[in-house]
Amino acid sequence: MLGGFRPPLALRDRVVVMDRSNDPVVAEIVGTRDGQARAAILGDGDGLAEGAAARTKPSDGLTIGHAWLGRVLDPTGKPLDGRSDPPPSLYRCTTRRQPPQPGTRQRLGSAVSLGVRALDCFCTTREGQRLGLFAASGVGKSTLLATLARSDDFDVTVVGLIGERGRELREFVEDDLGPAGLARSVVICATSDAAAAVRREAAYAAMAAAEHFRDRGQRVLLLLDSVTRFAHACREIGLAAGEPPATRGYPPSVFRELPALLERAGPGGPEAGSITALITVLVEGDDHDEPIADSVRGILDGHVVLDRRIAEGGRYPAIDVLRSLSRSVPGSQTAEQAALVVRARRLLSLHDGVADLVRLGAYRAGADVETDLALRAAPRINAVLSQKKGEISTLEEAFAALARALNDEPS
Repeated sequence: MLGGFRPPLALRDRVVVMDRSNDPVVAEIVGTRDGQARAAILGDGDGLAEGAAARTKPSDGLTIGHAWLGRVLDPTGKPLDGRSDPPPSLYRCTTRRQPPQPGTRQRLGSAVSLGVRALDCFCTTREGQRLGLFAASGVGKSTLLATLARSDDFDVTVVGLIGERGRELREFVEDDLGPAGLARSVVICATSDAAAAVRREAAYAAMAAAEHFRDRGQRVLLLLDSVTRFAHACREIGLAAGEPPATRGYPPSVFRELPALLERAGPGGPEAGSITALITVLVEGDDHDEPIADSVRGILDGHVVLDRRIAEGGRYPAIDVLRSLSRSVPGSQTAEQAALVVRARRLLSLHDGVADLVRLGAYRAGADVETDLALRAAPRINAVLSQKKGEISTLEEAFAALARALNDEPS
C-alpha cells in the first residue's frame, strides 16, 4: 500500500521503492482506494519493508528498434541471451496503446502460408488474421508454434513466451528457430517464476514490438504462448488489488484486458503493414467452454482445436480439422481449393461416424458407396495432415497433396 503522494497516484503509474539494501524495486499501481494505492511489483520483492521510501517513476516505455532483431529479451528490454543491452533506438514505444481506428484499418490481405498442411488447407489464414490454438497441456501447442515460427511468408517474427518453463527457452531459440529464424525474430520471455506483473507485461511488450515493425510497413508474425497464462497473471493482480472474483474466480478486469491486448493485432492503418497473430489458449481440463477460452474465441478470427485423442494416436500436429475454423476462408481459397476442403471434411466426418461400427465388425463393405469411399480416403487424408517437426510446406504444396489424397494418387 502506498500513500502520501501529491498529486495522488493513478492506475498504471510506476513507482520506485527502496528495499532494505537500498536497491530500487519498480512497481506499477494496480488499484486505488481510500487515499491508498496498491502496487504490483515488477521484479523481486524480497527485502521490501513497511515504511520504505518510494518515488514516482516516469513511464518511459520501450526503445524498440532494428537492434532487437535476433535478440532474446525480458519485458523491459533487458537481455536474456547473455549479450549486452541492445543499443538505444530513436523509437520509444508505450506498451499500452489503443488499436488502430476501426474505420481506417486496412482489410485482411491475401492468404499466407503457415507451413503446416492441416492449417493451410482447413484453416487457410490471411495476412493480418488472428488465430487461436486451443488445447490442454501436453498436446503439442508449443511444438506447433515452433513449426509456425519457421514460416518464410513474413518479414519479422515476434515471439512472446508468457509463463514458460525456463529450461525450454534455449531449446526453442537454438533448435526450433535456429540461427536463420532468430536473425529475423524478437523473443520476449517471462518465465513461470516471474512476478505476475512481469508475466502480464511480457504480452504487452511482445505486442508493442510487433506494432513497431507493423507501423514501418512490415509483415509481422506474432506468436503468443500463452494468453491463458497472461489471464492468470491478470487474475493474480486483480485479486491482490481487491477486485471481487466474478467468473470462476476471474475478476472483471481480466475480461477487459483480453480484448485490450488482442484487438491491437491485425492490419494496421493506411501505409502500415500487418500483424498476423497465432495465440495459444491453454484449455483447462479439456473444457473448451471455460471462461478464458470462450472469451478469446469470440475476439479472434478463428480457432484451431488440438485434440488429445489425436495426439495419443501418434499424429502430429494433433489438429482436429472438423472442429477447427478460420473465419477468413471464404476470401482466401479459390473455388477449386474450397471444393477440395468441403469434400475432405465430408469424408472425414463420414469416417468418424462409422469408425466404431467398423471396429466392431457391424459395417459391411458395399452397404453404402459414400461410406466406402470415406473409409478408403480417410487414411490418405490423415497422412497429408501428419507432419514431422520442422517439416515445412507451401500453401500450393498443401492443396496439391490434399488433391492427390482425394483422387487416390500416389504422394
